[in-house]
Amino acid sequence: MTLGSLTHRYTLGEVSPLAKQAPMAAMFVIAITLGALESGLVVHELYSFVVSGFLAAAATVLAAIFSTRPSLWHFALIVPSVDFIALGFLRYGTGGPGSAFAAYVILPVIWFAMEDGRQNALYAMIGTAIALFLPLIVGENLLHDPSEWLRAIISPVTFGLAAAIVNEVSRQARYRLDSMRQLAAEREEMLDETRDHTRALAASEAHLRELEGLMRNVWEAATEQIVVGTDLTGLIDVWNRGATRILGAHIDPLAEARYIEEFHLTTELDERAEALDFPLWETVANPRFAALIDRARQGDPDAGEWTYVRADGSTFPVHLSVTPRMDDSGVPVGYLFIGRDLTREREVNRLKDEFIGLISHELRTPLSSILGYLELMRDDDETELSSNQLQYLSVAERNANRLLRLVGDLLFTAQVDSGKFRVDKSEVDMSAIIRASIETSRPVAANAGVTVEGDGIPEKIVLAGDSVRLGQALDNLISNAVKFTPRGGTVTVGISTDAGNACISVSDTGIGIPADELDKLFGRFFRATTATKNAVPGVGLGLVITRAIVHAHGGEMAVRSEEGVGTTFEMTLPLAVGALVE
Repeated sequence: MTLGSLTHRYTLGEVSPLAKQAPMAAMFVIAITLGALESGLVVHELYSFVVSGFLAAAATVLAAIFSTRPSLWHFALIVPSVDFIALGFLRYGTGGPGSAFAAYVILPVIWFAMEDGRQNALYAMIGTAIALFLPLIVGENLLHDPSEWLRAIISPVTFGLAAAIVNEVSRQARYRLDSMRQLAAEREEMLDETRDHTRALAASEAHLRELEGLMRNVWEAATEQIVVGTDLTGLIDVWNRGATRILGAHIDPLAEARYIEEFHLTTELDERAEALDFPLWETVANPRFAALIDRARQGDPDAGEWTYVRADGSTFPVHLSVTPRMDDSGVPVGYLFIGRDLTREREVNRLKDEFIGLISHELRTPLSSILGYLELMRDDDETELSSNQLQYLSVAERNANRLLRLVGDLLFTAQVDSGKFRVDKSEVDMSAIIRASIETSRPVAANAGVTVEGDGIPEKIVLAGDSVRLGQALDNLISNAVKFTPRGGTVTVGISTDAGNACISVSDTGIGIPADELDKLFGRFFRATTATKNAVPGVGLGLVITRAIVHAHGGEMAVRSEEGVGTTFEMTLPLAVGALVE
């Protein structure tokens, strides 16, 4: 047993050495008192009697010192060892084998027996032998008495056996006590863990209540969208306030059985069901609902326009998103339908189309007429115009053309928004389009002091596209790059191919675009702050038109920019099937 374990045990309630020595000290006080009162009757050898008292006192002082320092308690068996010697002298001084104080030997024997370690029973027997043999050795008149020698031999053995029994019982009791202490410690630890777990559960419960309240508030606030949940068969089990307001029907999923397809236009569902190839079980069970969730069931994003039917029988367009609902193990348990009423949006589009038509009729036609008359005035041979008049005509013609281009851009964006924009695809040489756009832009770039150049453009790259629209998109990018590049700068146009795509890049060394504005560049009429600060002309439609053209060709657009360094726009377009790159 280590010092640390002993110290731990003693400090948990073990009896101190002084307390163990107290009975022996008391017995010696009694012996000394009797010796003082009846010295002739009790004390036979005064010197030995005094030595025993001195040793008993020394043992008691030593026990007191040990008691003040628990770290020294593992040396405490020195105290009963001294007691054995003191008893030997006491017996000799008070009559030897016939001493009235011979029974005192039981006290240090018990002390040894109670300590941890089976070897202590042997030490107790040795100590008893010392206490019994010491008078026989010192007293010469008893050396030849066989009965006393026999008693001196048998008694230590008897006390040793008794000490062994007590030691084993004590060891078992100590083991049970240690087990109980360990169990109590473990129980306390478990109790602490339980308290921590309880506090964590309480915190989690409070957090869940907060989340539940938040979700309830969000759910109650969603009055502008239709949110409906169903099981795997289409039976409605979730119905929000927005669905009640927009569809004009209040449904309690717990009280009535209603199906999501009841609120869809039947003809649309039947057309979709006929167009899809369903497994037999779906077709038999509920083909209309199967048509509604077909793409979501396969794991694909499903968002599109449908026609919903209100409770009063009226219909309205809705943009519907369908997503599967999963349980904790990822198994589908139903579907979630989120719809947005498109009635107002359709009305806005209608008004917008009317406005665009108005622009086309009220602006484009007069502008064309103005340009025609300006050209007639310039070409009139009967009236010679002065240089100032010709300059005025040029300014008017230039601004009229600018307005005409703006009207054309507005009409183009209207066509894109209404879905009427189409491209006439054929095999076109993108390298030739790039070279033509570079040549077209060079006069304007030269006036602005900007150099436009191509970078490693192959002889021929074939795309499937509309050459006019692709040229328009590239012209927009190059024109923007020239406008945003200060005098002395460079605009570089390049093209590369990879994985069936062609990537056309237009890079400039211009003023750049702030990073937080890059995601807004393709919004209609948006202009970067760097453009407004530097008074760069434009209305914010060029990039909208360019991206629409690229998307119509099945491509993508990307932009990289660093303010004060430059900007790069990239158009990624698919190559024609079997296209050659030379």
